[in-house]
Amino acid sequence: MAKTRVVVVDDSALVRSLLTEIINRQTDMTCVGAAADPLVAREMIRELNPDVITLDVEMPRMDGLEFLSRLMRLRPMPVVMVSTLTEQGAEVTLRALELGAVDFVAKPRIGVSSGLNELAGDIVDKIRVAACARVGRHGSAQATPAAPTTSAVAPAPLPRISTEKVICIGASTGGTEAIREVLVPMPADAPAIVITQHMPPGFTTSFAARLNTLCRISVAEARHGERILPGHAYIAPGGHHLRIDRSGSNYVAVVEDTEPVNRHKPSVEVLFRSAARVIGPNAIGVMLTGMGADGAQAMREMKDAGSHNFVQDEASCVVFGMPRMAIQAGAAHEILPLTQIAPALLARLASAPAGVRHRI
Repeated sequence: MAKTRVVVVDDSALVRSLLTEIINRQTDMTCVGAAADPLVAREMIRELNPDVITLDVEMPRMDGLEFLSRLMRLRPMPVVMVSTLTEQGAEVTLRALELGAVDFVAKPRIGVSSGLNELAGDIVDKIRVAACARVGRHGSAQATPAAPTTSAVAPAPLPRISTEKVICIGASTGGTEAIREVLVPMPADAPAIVITQHMPPGFTTSFAARLNTLCRISVAEARHGERILPGHAYIAPGGHHLRIDRSGSNYVAVVEDTEPVNRHKPSVEVLFRSAARVIGPNAIGVMLTGMGADGAQAMREMKDAGSHNFVQDEASCVVFGMPRMAIQAGAAHEILPLTQIAPALLARLASAPAGVRHRI
């Protein structure tokens, strides 16, 4: 089988050397070139025709975002960003995902050599996923969407909104843009939305803040013990699990620093299993693009407990892993293109009877 051909783009000679060595240690991939800046990289891509590129953000002559934007307009291809783990780095990384990057690796600011070697497994896994990802179909080179304004036509209020209804969303690779696609159309009186997106510490704060500027509902990182309320979306903090519990007649968020589940922390399995146990028929499940099987079995548990589940279809996924496994587990009621999930959710909520109240 042919090896995945990778070009590394980074202005640090040390990082180029480390990434080249990490890639070349794998039996299924090879680093065919390493460029110190985007202009050199452009010529390498033309000559070497790689399958994947890794791309730094801060570089001379042209920054990584500008290069990524041009690349996705002229020659869309899988890109894994290599970003510094800082607040500013998180903002830039989210912009890169909007422009079409498949995923990112958060490189350390200090101890680069040991840090990258510790991340070697994660780096090569993301390159493997990127090699089979769909690019240029979703999220590529989009302008940042404008925030809703009072002059915009807002969705009509939903009838018979129930405080017991809760929408639970799981996503991984490609999920940041998919989640945005689902949340932006939601009206201010939408039911509570609880989200697990595979993302490391330091990035979910910026992700939530970015969504909050775009949505009519309020979006924030979940905080341990807070009530889960309509008109709000709660995102699992990076490096922590998020599950739902009940306190009297209220749903509350439980944020836990416990062991990874399915190698993930946060894990969709944790969120969906709690929804099956605590919310049952008042839950609505949504499985979006992502690699692996995290959450598939728990989504089936949600279905068995009476929830209604939506799963993103293959053609609109960046990576059709988690949705495929959810479908194979028999967890899906509806399999839809990404652009149809929000309208289908709203239609379901508008036609569904009011939620079943828990008797305490």
